[in-house]
Amino acid sequence: MARALLAGGLEVGDRVALWSPNRYEWVLTQYATARIGAIMVCVNPAYRTNELEFALNQSGSRMLLAAPEFKTSDYRAMWGEVSANSCPTVERAVFFESSDWSDLLSRADSVSSVEVAARSASLANSDPINIQYTSGTTGLPKGATLTHRNILNNGFFVGETLGYTEMDRVCIPVPFYHCFGMVMGNLGSTTHGSTMVIPNDAFEPVSVLSAVSEERCTSLYGVPTMFIAELGVDDFDSYDLSSLRTGIMAGSPCPVEVMRQVIDRMNMSR
Repeated sequence: MARALLAGGLEVGDRVALWSPNRYEWVLTQYATARIGAIMVCVNPAYRTNELEFALNQSGSRMLLAAPEFKTSDYRAMWGEVSANSCPTVERAVFFESSDWSDLLSRADSVSSVEVAARSASLANSDPINIQYTSGTTGLPKGATLTHRNILNNGFFVGETLGYTEMDRVCIPVPFYHCFGMVMGNLGSTTHGSTMVIPNDAFEPVSVLSAVSEERCTSLYGVPTMFIAELGVDDFDSYDLSSLRTGIMAGSPCPVEVMRQVIDRMNMSR
């Protein structure tokens, strides 16, 4: 993926917008853009056309990578509306599960891993690598630019706080477009050799309980409403959640007493 993006002419500092729910291509893009110094712009999967247009133009994105659809949203059609209006900086839109995606990856053959390594060696840990947008509840979304060191240390020290090792299996039902998923989840896991377990493309309580039970997850992420929904599943007691030992609630390391109550409730079958 990094070789393909490099072959596509992306330079250090170019913006690549990513508009998608949780998918494996999301993780590939996160690491590939970091390898070549492109700035990944996280676009909320729930954005409507006006919000998408704003984020692309405000960030100056040069490429858009997107899922073909999500829930009731047809991303291809929505991009068609936006591009017909005005997104002058976006040179190419690539949709997963399409010939666009296959064509992009096929470019990798024209670039060697040595060239990618050379690009990586030219980067500094203080270089910008990610743009996160606020919700825009009180106005237009605001872009916060984060560096390699910023998000890497964030993920690493969250993992340290939770005591992660290569033996841990982290269930991540929270969205990748937010720091909770892509930093505390993806980077928190991989900086410690822990396994990332992605239960679904978006939160659904039964798929989370199934993933924890079947994959023997040791850590579970979520906001309070997610945990409430999981605890409220009719056949909750039928899931073996005894492997859980820790987790994160509401976007920050949860107070030990609160998390312990949740884990104790989920581990009643131990």
